[in-house]
Amino acid sequence: MLRLGALAVIALAVCALSLLPGGSSVSPLAVYAALLHPHAHDDITTIVWQLRLPRVAIAAVVGAALGLGGALLQGMLRNPLVDPYLTGVSAGAAAAIALAILAGVATPFLGVLGFAAGIVTAILVATLARRGSGLDAYRLILAGVSVSAFCSAIVALAIARANSPDAAQQILAWLAGSMAGRGWSDLAFALPYVVIGAGLSALAIPALNALRIGDVRAQTIGLNVARAQWIILAATSLFAAASVMLAGLVGFIGLIVPHVARRFTGSDARVMLPACALIGAAFCALADAIARSIVAPSELPIGVLLAFVGVPAFLYLYLHAERPA
Repeated sequence: MLRLGALAVIALAVCALSLLPGGSSVSPLAVYAALLHPHAHDDITTIVWQLRLPRVAIAAVVGAALGLGGALLQGMLRNPLVDPYLTGVSAGAAAAIALAILAGVATPFLGVLGFAAGIVTAILVATLARRGSGLDAYRLILAGVSVSAFCSAIVALAIARANSPDAAQQILAWLAGSMAGRGWSDLAFALPYVVIGAGLSALAIPALNALRIGDVRAQTIGLNVARAQWIILAATSLFAAASVMLAGLVGFIGLIVPHVARRFTGSDARVMLPACALIGAAFCALADAIARSIVAPSELPIGVLLAFVGVPAFLYLYLHAERPA
């Protein structure tokens, strides 16, 4: 519990510091004053409450959701190389958004369409992976990879057929990942689904600990494996779909964060899942702050930044950490 408390303090500190970087220079004291007086009519208050605070909150929610989703799938499949996008959610959402942009759908509706398409894609992958009343791990991986490849082909075709450079750029912006332009309304739409996913994750904690010994052994000690698999898949799909809606395709968080959490807390899901949420929130908020400031006043897509940082970090963690039981 002390480690979780320390992680919570670190996550809050990172989120607070993430309010400072941006196109406009704002001092810590000015940010503090704006937080204390949200109804003040000045530029600093507007920047903090309408631009930076919702963005930091969205980054924290996305990071926590992807961290939890990665831990759930890695635990269910006992495979440290999977992430929440294995279910095809991200690819399905990207394909729907690309087609919607070509069709001229208004920008505010793109995230909602992506969320819906991501959930539909996850249902399709789950249907293909179904075996009896449960899920086959190998079928799930193959179905996820196959459906994702098909959706990626749709995205590539959409970019090639884009009738204007602006449309192609908009599609690429979603693929690269960014929280730019998101606000409180986007968070209000996605947050209930993240909360539902968190509730399902809490229900799955005993199952995750039991699944560490294998599906067959877990079933012999009384675990309903099929029910646990569906709960985990539902939670992961909600997390991934909400994250894509809020930030586009943000990679590596769901892959790396569970490895980091296990190094701090071990594999006990009662402690590891909250640690994944806290580490994911801090990691994504920090990455977004760097993306906003590294080439200011322009902005580096967070997906690009995480790819440069995530690949070597993941290779190091994977080569030096023990595999989860």
